[in-house]
Amino acid sequence: MGRPLAARGRPARRLPLTALLALVLGLCAVPAPPARAAAAPAPPASAVDAYWTAGRMESARPVAVPGPPAAARPAAAAPVPPSHPFDGLPQVGTFFWTDATGTGRFCGGTVVRSPHRNLVVTAGHCLRSPDPRKYLAFVPQYHDGLKPHGIYPVERIYLDQRYYDLGTDGGARWDYAVVRVGPREDGARVQRVTGGFDLLPYPGYDHPDVRLIGYPGSSDARYPKPLDCSSSTHRYTSTDPAAPGDFLEIACAGYIGGTSGGPFLVRDIGGYALIGVIGGYHTGGDTPDVSYSSYFTADLLLLYLHAVRGDTPAAPRTTA
Repeated sequence: MGRPLAARGRPARRLPLTALLALVLGLCAVPAPPARAAAAPAPPASAVDAYWTAGRMESARPVAVPGPPAAARPAAAAPVPPSHPFDGLPQVGTFFWTDATGTGRFCGGTVVRSPHRNLVVTAGHCLRSPDPRKYLAFVPQYHDGLKPHGIYPVERIYLDQRYYDLGTDGGARWDYAVVRVGPREDGARVQRVTGGFDLLPYPGYDHPDVRLIGYPGSSDARYPKPLDCSSSTHRYTSTDPAAPGDFLEIACAGYIGGTSGGPFLVRDIGGYALIGVIGGYHTGGDTPDVSYSSYFTADLLLLYLHAVRGDTPAAPRTTA
């Protein structure tokens, strides 16, 4: 942590998501997660649209997650590439919901290409809590209090069972989630409206030019804008035995609380591909200048396939 980031050669060659899907589906039948109690139905799009006014979105706070002690938070090495506010991308947005106390919460997410055009990828710690989440919905390209592409109610949340069982530290290598969202009020699916990015499992660790986008939890502006930064990534192996794993590491200045779930993007033939999200190894980073992502593997691809099929998601285990 805090080491200078340098590209270490060309990134590994990658199969496009469609080829990986064909390979997996051709080799095996994907078992559904264990049956759980059905979740409450998603609220109608009209209800979440009416609830999430500009004022309520402005007053929402970042998702609450525990952090490491101050002694575990080393400073980033200089120089750190700067970030700057901008109006965002259509494919990148924010989940909004209210928690059990009625406090508005938010976390970032990215639309990925899928057969039903309705999937968004975020960090697992954003949506792991079993507490009630009311008015849970996704707002693409949220900025300046606006919903430029409408709002999409969340139908189902897919997390790895091990992330539920081991927690945000022990399960840090699975800190990602695939979210299935319903159509907006006029019936349009999110990917048809915003477009989507390829999802790339096994992307390699070393990339010379990665775009990091995140929604900060506070700003001098009345309505905070998302942050944009370009930097390189490399492999970081956790030195914390309580949070083991290998992660993508990137240095970008100013990624404070609230940027969780924001995408790591690389250029590909279709525009951009998603290779990570801010989350993992102390839920995305212990300082504002160094961020992490859990490494995308076949485990994320299986979540994606469950979401495409509409399987019942995994859930926190209940004890007798």
